[in-house]
Amino acid sequence: MPVTFTFDEEIAALEAERENLLRFPEDEFIAIIREVGFSCDCCGRCCTREFNGHVFLLEEDTNSVRSFLPDAVVPAPDFDACDQQGTFYVSGYALRTKPDGSCIFLEDGRCSIYDRRFAICQVYPYMLHREADETGAVDWRQIGGLNEHGCYNTPIDDAECVRIARETRAYEAAFLDQAIRFRRALRDLFAREGLRYVRRTYDLLMRDFRKGAEVEVRVFHRGQFEPHRVTRDMYGW
Repeated sequence: MPVTFTFDEEIAALEAERENLLRFPEDEFIAIIREVGFSCDCCGRCCTREFNGHVFLLEEDTNSVRSFLPDAVVPAPDFDACDQQGTFYVSGYALRTKPDGSCIFLEDGRCSIYDRRFAICQVYPYMLHREADETGAVDWRQIGGLNEHGCYNTPIDDAECVRIARETRAYEAAFLDQAIRFRRALRDLFAREGLRYVRRTYDLLMRDFRKGAEVEVRVFHRGQFEPHRVTRDMYGW
């Protein structure tokens, strides 16, 4: 039997995740930031697909980049759902990459828009969410790419630790808010248009997409679903 996509369960889980995020002790997060002591050494590794699969954009960041380089955004590649007619749906946009897998804004190893870089770029490598590690154990993760780039054990003063902790939590909350609004809108769209999500359809179309087939993707932005036709070549795969 096909598996029915349960939007309400996903929404409830995301809302619970947001509540847990907002309750996470600030002092504990600050202590972790201080202990790690991360300092950027401008290696540029975090701006490549080798270290980060893609740069997901919050809606405000999508609006920003569209104001000066509209072609820099593509539908985020981790499609969230697919209806029985073969249309994919995703919760937002991502930055396009160059053929070598580096960010479109990375020039000579430096960010060419550093003074207006996006929310995820401002807080990286800090994070504050629950995810599984390589063994499958789910727990809070506060730092990404540990020991893969940058410098560590650098002294960070108390005010800076507080700023980092609060900006990171704000980013994670905004990310979850966007995910919740997307799933609510998708639930309402499916109910209104008689659509349904069947996992087998998703899997078959993703197989074709990975082989080079063009697919239709509707991207959630500003409360609407924007249609696109995409192929894997757009992502440099």
